[in-house]
Amino acid sequence: MNLLLAMAPQGAQGGGGSMISTLIMFGAIFAIFYFMIIRPQQKRAKERDQLLANLQKGDKIITSGGIHGTIEGLEEKTCLVKIGENVKIKIERSAIATILK
Repeated sequence: MNLLLAMAPQGAQGGGGSMISTLIMFGAIFAIFYFMIIRPQQKRAKERDQLLANLQKGDKIITSGGIHGTIEGLEEKTCLVKIGENVKIKIERSAIATILK
């Protein structure tokens, strides 16, 4: 009988505590990632969607390519932008980076 006890693994009795601490550590890491990376990114995406939804004719914009212009017309997914005298281009709404005040 003593021989069987001597052959048993030594860490078998205390394994439950380390599993709980490991799960708590993974939970803490997930919480840190959520509040530091995922949540702010979702907030920025929501603000950008609101910015693109509130576009109006006459707004001065800058595209992601660096083109400055004024919105002349709006469609569901595109905008007609005046970038010069008698020069208008049609761009995707998602290409608009900034609205100038």
